[in-house]
Amino acid sequence: MRTRWGLWSLYRLRRVPSWAVVSPFPGPPGVGGAGEAAAGCGGLALLRRARQRAAVRRYPASADRDLRRPVSVALELLAWLDQQQLALADLTQEYVDGWITGGPSQRRYLIRYFLSWTASRRLSRKLVVPSIPQQEPQALLDEDDRWSLLQRCLTDDALPLDVRAAGAITLLFGPSTERLCHLTPDHLQRGSKHTHLMLGRHPVLLPPRLAGLLNQLAEEPLPGSRSLFAQATPGPRLLFPGLVPGKPISTHTMTQKLNRHGISVRAARNSALAALAADLPSPILADLTCMHRHTAFRWVTYARRDWAEYLAVRAKDKAEGDREVY
Repeated sequence: MRTRWGLWSLYRLRRVPSWAVVSPFPGPPGVGGAGEAAAGCGGLALLRRARQRAAVRRYPASADRDLRRPVSVALELLAWLDQQQLALADLTQEYVDGWITGGPSQRRYLIRYFLSWTASRRLSRKLVVPSIPQQEPQALLDEDDRWSLLQRCLTDDALPLDVRAAGAITLLFGPSTERLCHLTPDHLQRGSKHTHLMLGRHPVLLPPRLAGLLNQLAEEPLPGSRSLFAQATPGPRLLFPGLVPGKPISTHTMTQKLNRHGISVRAARNSALAALAADLPSPILADLTCMHRHTAFRWVTYARRDWAEYLAVRAKDKAEGDREVY
């Protein structure tokens, strides 16, 4: 029997094809509009797979946007072809490579789904889209800035309670915003002396101030009518509830909320993961954060290489200083 989460997920998934059909960015004449692009860029296969997953487990809200991106990218390419007065049959590997690298971000690499469809239907020649190149994290906080922000979250009563708690968790442990928004009081393990938080497969020890903030969030009643609706809604209570009863705050809303209060989510998360990766082996990092082991290994490699380069520079400066003394 499908759960309430599964039914809601399927409802959201059914909105994606209708979004593509009414998209205000039609394709060039003779190529087909957004509805055709949606089917072409692997949308039907992606939707079928997503519906199967949503029927058995929670489907994150961010996945809606992930399904729409290949459609948007396909429309961008069709518009570019129209500007260049080219047909799909005229598209060469040189054109594809130039169009992908000329984009402002890496999202154009998603054109592989559309080009695979066009090639299978002989609308274009077989073209190769390379894998998205791995990049090192760009947005990082200085360690002093990170600790200053953390102290502000833990001590500044002028900040909203949910911003303080969410900001502190992000600055300390770097969970994804999706995982953060779905935390419930059941993720807290309260002992006689210490409180732990279950972010991954193993609990992490919380600083007393942060434990106090989360306990306060867990016990704080929802305002007005939202409390009545929440009581009538089955399911666990959420530490970061959204406006819809029984639903967590969306990742987009949480990110905007933290950013408005001076906490850059991406920089805070990257800095926290880099700090953890510098001290922990990759298997432990993966277990604590519920991160894939390959991702954890890349973080550890990045953090320790960066630390090794820093030590090498310090050693070189010290050696030069010693030569100057003698």
